[in-house]
Amino acid sequence: MSNPVSLDVVHEVRDACLCLATQRAARTLARRFDRAFQPLGLTNGQFSLMMPLNVPEPMKLGRLAALLAMDRTTLTAALKSLERRGLVEVSPDKDDHRARRLSLTQAGRETLVAAIPIWRAEHAALEAELSKPNADRLRELLPFIRPAKRGGGED
Repeated sequence: MSNPVSLDVVHEVRDACLCLATQRAARTLARRFDRAFQPLGLTNGQFSLMMPLNVPEPMKLGRLAALLAMDRTTLTAALKSLERRGLVEVSPDKDDHRARRLSLTQAGRETLVAAIPIWRAEHAALEAELSKPNADRLRELLPFIRPAKRGGGED
């Protein structure tokens, strides 16, 4: 049986696909920061999830999902381990019991405080490897990636 997709097309996608290139970079960065946060028992995803919860008032789950560009189901699953570890508390909203509010516990705040120097050191090393102008340019370009219009695979 012959392969209907030629090797030329495989190479075209490998070399030109922005989605594939971004996924590779994201996985590489995720592994790098996962290793850095390992002494705290955190992943980079958990750190990124906890950081916006460091606010005076508990945040609605939907707001955090939108901020992190995650669907609510994925976010709820990601919160489970943090909740089990006592780092995040999930409680019903006072005004709307269907909505849930999220907040860091004292242990969560302490873990975040311990994670900040690790993040700073790893981030500085990454910026040095990329060079500051390249890092700045990457930060400039990434926000231009937005959800696709209807039918384009958005959540």
